[in-house]
Amino acid sequence: MESLSRLKCEARLLHVLGISKPMIARMAKRAAVNGTSVEAELLASGTIEEEAYFAGLARMYGLPFLPEIDPSLLVDHAYSDTQLAEPRMLRLHYSDRPPIVAIAPHILNMEGLAKRFGRNGPGAGTLVVTTPTAIRRASWKVGENRRVGQAVRGLFDTLQPLSARLVVTGDQGFVAGAGLCLICLFSIMAPMLAAVISHLTLSLFHTAALLLRMAAVSHGRRPRVCEAKLEHGSDVLPVYTVMVALYREADVVPQLLAALDELEWPRSLLDVKLVCEADDHETIEAIRRSNPGPHVEVVAVPAMAPRTKPKALTYALAGARGEFLTIYDAEDRPHPQQLREAYHAFRLGPPDLACLQAPLVIGNAGESWISAIFALEYSALFRRLLPALGYYRMPLPLGGTSNHFKTALLRASGGWDPYNVTEDADLGMRLYRMGYRSSTLTLPTYEDAPTDFRIWLAQRTRWYKGWLQTWLVLMRQPLRTARDMGFLSFLVFQLLVGGMLIAALSHPGLIVFLTLLAVSLMQVPVAQPSLFTTILLAMDIFNILGSYAIFFVLGATPMSKGEKEGVGWKWAMIPVYWMAVSLAAWKAVIELRLKPFHWNKTPHRPSRAILPASE
Repeated sequence: MESLSRLKCEARLLHVLGISKPMIARMAKRAAVNGTSVEAELLASGTIEEEAYFAGLARMYGLPFLPEIDPSLLVDHAYSDTQLAEPRMLRLHYSDRPPIVAIAPHILNMEGLAKRFGRNGPGAGTLVVTTPTAIRRASWKVGENRRVGQAVRGLFDTLQPLSARLVVTGDQGFVAGAGLCLICLFSIMAPMLAAVISHLTLSLFHTAALLLRMAAVSHGRRPRVCEAKLEHGSDVLPVYTVMVALYREADVVPQLLAALDELEWPRSLLDVKLVCEADDHETIEAIRRSNPGPHVEVVAVPAMAPRTKPKALTYALAGARGEFLTIYDAEDRPHPQQLREAYHAFRLGPPDLACLQAPLVIGNAGESWISAIFALEYSALFRRLLPALGYYRMPLPLGGTSNHFKTALLRASGGWDPYNVTEDADLGMRLYRMGYRSSTLTLPTYEDAPTDFRIWLAQRTRWYKGWLQTWLVLMRQPLRTARDMGFLSFLVFQLLVGGMLIAALSHPGLIVFLTLLAVSLMQVPVAQPSLFTTILLAMDIFNILGSYAIFFVLGATPMSKGEKEGVGWKWAMIPVYWMAVSLAAWKAVIELRLKPFHWNKTPHRPSRAILPASE
């Protein structure tokens, strides 16, 4: 009854302000459903411009109006960050007069404010009306140096062992150097034995990682969340923050905004932040030209090294006002109901459920052999392996987009590491190590794979460099990491990340070994291999052919008919793709030494793919 009375009072005042009764009725209906106010729904709808609305309020009650706030009038402190999420009030400090307060008031509070701060009130001249956008804009500006410094140094200062800012610690360098010396000494003293032991170790690691992926094949597709529940839930929805990091993405801005407009979430409860580099004027101008809705905010990140996506996201996290938060890439086309599925899963899940990963589906598999194999790879990872890991409560190496978080737990975990160039995998492992759980969703996000080999190689090199960083961070204190994660989960981590790295780096060596052995067997007279050599040969053949086969089966099984048609014959290029992956892995090792924090930017273009109607 109290909320109904409040809505009626609000409606009466809005009508006095000049808003039509039919419009007020529509907004009041939305407010009742969303648990908001008529004012909030009116502003979120874009029916009336924010500046015009608050200027009208100020005129109606005889208060001064300030459309923009000069950041030089503000004093930066930690309280300023609260005004990014709930922009209501700022104190303005002048050199030649007492300070005044700038507020973005609710209409129901205006009468009391007018009595106290109006022309004839005791506080006349000490208060001005402004807009929430003006408060946010000034708050971002005045605290930008402090916030960007926190984004860069925060994780390192508070959780130094979990930061990739130090590529290799002194202890790791000592162990690696000592180990290398022992291996060299062993190789000199017993070269054949050293070669056999090294080969056997690599082969066993290959086999274990392959068996893990074979187990994921048997993990059938989980039932889809009932869309009726998603559509007709009776709960009042919370605020949901959507963050998109953009850099030199002017061409895809219209497509991105169109995709975000399709999200089925009340606009009054949607907090979209387009996170841009402050000097990326072209992208910022493209957003301005597209005239996005009032729920969309551009966050300009000041230039400071390292210039990485995780640093930009961590900077913008200070202004996130949602109870839940998701990340998308510039070219993403998420399923319209993905936010609702995530909210539904969080609501029904355990308290330690911190993250949900939506499947990423490649929409341009038919464009080239690279995009076709990429589509198989993503299908295997996001629709088989990660769901299986989530089901068994194992650590998840998250994808770089379509991660859904509980915002409070994301902040508690330290956010993204600005120095890790695959911040997604790093964050997934850190969440698990800190006692939080991750799982998966079923409603996909569509994106396009690179079709140019040079672009693909730069992207994959960055990924392998980041996975190397992640492995090195977690292996600084391996015993403690094993205790934190649990022995089985620690083993899975080694097979997932370590196994992937070893497989990529050693793949050419296995091919060379098999080739040399085949050549020796073709000599006359034929050299008879020993039993041990035969076992090694069998393991290598199993590892190589099994890796190719499981790559295809794990990826093709969850695909739709249309996706399989897009892949077509191009699956035959899997061996070539694996050699290219090995090239990227070795390139990543070199980059980790020469430029560990360099971000190889993947250029995007508007998608030409047609999404399946069934999805």
